[in-house]
Amino acid sequence: MHPVSFVGAGPGAEDLLTLRAARHLREADVLVWTDSLISPAIPALAPPHCERIRTSSLTLEQVIPILISRQRDGKRVVRLHDGDTSLYSAINEQICALSDAGIAVNVVPGISAYQAAAAGLSCELTIPGVVQTIVLGRAGGRTGVPDRESLNNLAALQASFCIYLSARHVEEVQSTLLDHYPADTPVAIAYRMSWPDQRLDVVPLSEMAEYSQRHELIRTTLYIVSPALARGPQRSRLYSPDHDHLFRQNR
Repeated sequence: MHPVSFVGAGPGAEDLLTLRAARHLREADVLVWTDSLISPAIPALAPPHCERIRTSSLTLEQVIPILISRQRDGKRVVRLHDGDTSLYSAINEQICALSDAGIAVNVVPGISAYQAAAAGLSCELTIPGVVQTIVLGRAGGRTGVPDRESLNNLAALQASFCIYLSARHVEEVQSTLLDHYPADTPVAIAYRMSWPDQRLDVVPLSEMAEYSQRHELIRTTLYIVSPALARGPQRSRLYSPDHDHLFRQNR
């Protein structure tokens, strides 16, 4: 029997799939995919005989029996999720249910939107002397977050802060961030990153909410708040002439 494969589709563009993800799709007999968040070009990579099942209107209780029955029929089952499987993907509850049924899984990671957005801006989010930490988080919303992970606590680090699933709460988010970051801190706003209709702009933190509301951004939007986006001349020690390491010895 084949394990059920959980595959990250990446942020949107077909050519940002990993080679392993593309191989799983081309070998799939059954594709169970998050159709509300994944570009149709990606499931199109599956072969003609592949059974395609959309999950946007299904509950966990409906998805799990599909995965179990198709796997027990000897099919190669791919559960395709948007972005990276490790972030806000809800794969944990599915893997636990499959484990209870005695079904093995494997997981194929995908590129996350924050990585695609940084690449789209040709920038690094960890610049020596400026910021060395990346934080991934979200506003509470209906799902909620643990108190220790509140926006206020995370923003206090003044790190490169990547904020997911929070466009509907942008005014609250901006207000909280302004308690910790200067008003002119650059904020990258990425909507449907790497899709044909993507929007990627950098605005001052003080204009984050106004920009989002003007462009009616309420979903599939990522915010990156970071002093690194200001692009200073700082350099790392890695390539410094006076820095010794295993592969380069100063003489």
